[in-house]
Amino acid sequence: MTSSPLSGKHIVLGITGGIAAYKSAMLTRLLVKAGAEVQVIMTPNAREFITPVTLSTLSGKPVITDFFSANTGEWHSHVDLGLWADAFVVAPATASTIAKMACGVADNMLVTSYLSTRARVFIAPAMDFDMMRHPSTARNIATLRADGCVIIEAAEGELASHLTGKGRMEEPENIVRVLEDAFRPAASSLSGKKILITAGPTYEKIDPVRFIGNYSTGRMGYAIANEAAARGAEVTIVSGPVGHFDLHPGVTVVHVESAIEMLEQSQKAFADADIAILAAAVADYRPAVRYDSKIKREEDGIRSIELVKNPDIAATLGNAKRPGQFLAGFALETDHELDNARRKLARKNLDMIVLNSLRDPGAGFGVPTNKVTLVFAGNDPIVELPLKPKTEVAADILDYISR
Repeated sequence: MTSSPLSGKHIVLGITGGIAAYKSAMLTRLLVKAGAEVQVIMTPNAREFITPVTLSTLSGKPVITDFFSANTGEWHSHVDLGLWADAFVVAPATASTIAKMACGVADNMLVTSYLSTRARVFIAPAMDFDMMRHPSTARNIATLRADGCVIIEAAEGELASHLTGKGRMEEPENIVRVLEDAFRPAASSLSGKKILITAGPTYEKIDPVRFIGNYSTGRMGYAIANEAAARGAEVTIVSGPVGHFDLHPGVTVVHVESAIEMLEQSQKAFADADIAILAAAVADYRPAVRYDSKIKREEDGIRSIELVKNPDIAATLGNAKRPGQFLAGFALETDHELDNARRKLARKNLDMIVLNSLRDPGAGFGVPTNKVTLVFAGNDPIVELPLKPKTEVAADILDYISR
């Protein structure tokens, strides 16, 4: 059995005072099972949700909760602990602790140790929906991300308040996977490369409640992003509106909504990219007029909406492509697939196009699989791939680009 990349690693696990602290027991167990040495630090409020005895039993180490031991006066050195760690994980991370970490408020052992560590820091937020989307929380998370922390995005679901929304701490198994990916030696094929990927749909607003869009989920683009990061690339994904995806720590996400926003952000990332893979399903048209108020039903007839063309992101980047850059696009076709793909390849100055057809069962939008044909510029023969999970298709695409 292959050993985990976490085997022999020193991991500080910080646990804060939220209902999701119950998940930290399973997280501790999984980290120990992976071969890691785990030192738990709890904030005072965390003890109200799970006992130190439980975590000490699972980790095999005394749990640290205070600067000093009440019985012996023994001092717990935050400096030594910070230097000992290979990874510093805070899960769950409440809004309060995130704010303290962002501002450097060292009033407990967890934050003080965080400020002393040289290890890579992983933060798994967990809080109520409204707290998660509050501007102050968003600013604090952005600050920590800018400081180099890896944010393990919260999942959506029913929360302790019985509201439904984003705020659930990511499951322990997924947190361990993120840590393993971070410590796994990256394949050298894309090491040091900067890669731009676009993913998901674009939404073109008609009024505050309606838009023109499509059924793209972004699954293919995110699979490529994770695979590229696992191979050592520095990845930027410019993403339209999508659901939650687990992300490799080497992936930076730029969220956009419209085609124009996607073009602007893609141009910025493409300026110093080595490779660009345009997997987004960009709306071809947008309303000529965007209404500020909701359009009311017309009682005396049908309302017409005039459409105008959106910019062609692939063609724009193709025209700006410099020698040495590699540009790949996607083509989702319903008829004359190969001919249409080849015309698009030439017209947009692409190096490769990934063709998939809606006529192939299991391919296209909203499914975990895809069946693609790779078409290249020049005289290289086309490559037809069988139906596979999109994660495997992503690996195949990057294999051919690396060659």
